[in-house]
Amino acid sequence: MKLSDMFATLSRNAQEFEKRAAKWQEELGNRSEEMIDSAKTWMANAQKRDDDLKAQVKDYFNDASDQVKAQWETAKTEWDGEVAKLKAKSEEVRKKAETMQAEDTADWYEAYAANMVAYAQQVQDEAANAVAAANEARAKAEGGKTDTA
Repeated sequence: MKLSDMFATLSRNAQEFEKRAAKWQEELGNRSEEMIDSAKTWMANAQKRDDDLKAQVKDYFNDASDQVKAQWETAKTEWDGEVAKLKAKSEEVRKKAETMQAEDTADWYEAYAANMVAYAQQVQDEAANAVAAANEARAKAEGGKTDTA
C-alpha cells in the first residue's frame, strides 16, 4: 500500500469518527444505553483496525534496506514509548474524572476527546509532511536512476 493510500485511509477514518461522534451526540438523549454499547463496539473494533494498519506498514517495509529497517525500528520504538506515556497519563487522569459528578465526567470526556483529536491532527500533519518528503525522495531516486542509465 502506498503512503498516500495510508494517509487517505487515516483521513477517512478520522472523518468517519467525526460523523459517528456527531451522530452519537445527537442520539444520546434518547438511546444512551444503545449508544454506549455502540461506542464500546467501535472501540473494540479499533484494535482490529490498528492491527490491519500495522500489517500494512510491515508489508511496506519488507522491501526496505536493512539500514532503513533499523532506523525505522528505532523511531518506532521511540514513538511507541511516547504513545504509552500518553495512554498512561490519560488513564491516570481518567480515573480521577470518573469520581466526579456525571455532568463533570461528561465534560471531561468531551475535553479529552477534543485534545486527542487535536493530537491526532498534529500527527496527521506530520504524516502529510512525511508523505511529501517520501514522494520527493522517491522522485529524486528515480531521477538518479535514469541519469546514470
